[in-house]
Amino acid sequence: MVGKSRTPAGAFPSRTRESAMGPWVAGCRKDFPLLSRSVRGHPLVYLDTAATSQKPVPVIEAEDAYYRRLNANVHRGVYELSEEATDAYENARARVARFLHARSPEEVVFVRGTTEALNLVSTSLARGLLSRGDRVLLTEMEHHSNVVPWQLVARDFDLKLDYVGITAEGRLDPASLEEKLARGLKVFSFTHVSNVLGTVNPVAELSRRAHEVGALSVLDAAQSAPHLPLDVQKLGVDLLAFSGHKALGPMGIGVLWGRRELLGKLPPYQGGGEMIDEVNKERSTFRDPPLRFEAGTPNVAGAIGLSAALDYLEGLGWEALARHEQALLREAWEGLERIAGEEVRLFGPPVGPEHVGALSFALKGAHPHDIASLLDAEGVCVRAGHHCAQLVMRHYGVPALTRASYGPYNDTGDNQRFLSAMEKVYRLFSKG
Repeated sequence: MVGKSRTPAGAFPSRTRESAMGPWVAGCRKDFPLLSRSVRGHPLVYLDTAATSQKPVPVIEAEDAYYRRLNANVHRGVYELSEEATDAYENARARVARFLHARSPEEVVFVRGTTEALNLVSTSLARGLLSRGDRVLLTEMEHHSNVVPWQLVARDFDLKLDYVGITAEGRLDPASLEEKLARGLKVFSFTHVSNVLGTVNPVAELSRRAHEVGALSVLDAAQSAPHLPLDVQKLGVDLLAFSGHKALGPMGIGVLWGRRELLGKLPPYQGGGEMIDEVNKERSTFRDPPLRFEAGTPNVAGAIGLSAALDYLEGLGWEALARHEQALLREAWEGLERIAGEEVRLFGPPVGPEHVGALSFALKGAHPHDIASLLDAEGVCVRAGHHCAQLVMRHYGVPALTRASYGPYNDTGDNQRFLSAMEKVYRLFSKG
């Protein structure tokens, strides 16, 4: 349902990047209000973007403007306010379609996030297109969101799961891939970028090879959407999921994209209002995608906030963003090696086109939780734990890792504070 917008001019204020940024990083940082606060008596250094990104002012203003000026339920009202809210919601869908280079907004389903999208995909495929004994292939570098849903449907529908292994350097193992990508495979579901290793997988090649053996390709783009341009036509995947909150957008909103003809073959994931065509006592019929998969009242404000986030993200320029983040990753990698030498173990491919976003490491004699707590005392926020990727941890024989992850608002000053704090951590544990 995409038509001429009736949304009042100025309902969702925004600023162009040229006027808001000034010098690239300095201007960008000013757009993120939370970065101005202090933590434990220190200016905040936020290095946990892989868990969730901070939100720029245009995103915050867009959500606020919706609740102040347009709040009404969508698709159901014939009064002007509801029609304006519906237009704003569907315009957000069209914005996501442009971000993904989708053929049509009708290929875009709004969900709560990548986790719900992958639960939807696994359940609907199992109900509609898969049969008992069918094989589903994953990889050992998957986030639990792309493991547990498949395990649940494998149990309920008697499917067979298999995994592509990973190498010591954090890439997919070519021999394992060759063995597992075989005839009879029905689904290959894999991550674009590892949330632990930062590995960028060759999506177009993997999707092509899946299609050659008759399998559908499903892409977890949660970690790539904030860092890499996504073009579903060039990637060649059949289904793709990403979360708004990792891409400068609000929490509680995400996207499932699917080829229109494929979505049309899938049964609903949830039942309720809005997704039905007709209901009687015996059975119901369902609307065409995407509304078939959007039961109940949607997160309209979140969709509008996501639209503003995509405007902001693309306005930064993908090439400039990549150069900036690569420089920060390289600075952190080299800094940790300089501080701890052979006593620090860094994970993932070398910094470059095959490694984006996150840097995970282990320091000899120090538990990751202790490292994160000591960094927190210095105002530096990093993530410690298994990162919802226990298959990765088991592969490398570690219980947990410390991870620093970067967004467009980070700068070399953040790295200097991080590395200075890590020098103190290293001295403490090397003496202990």
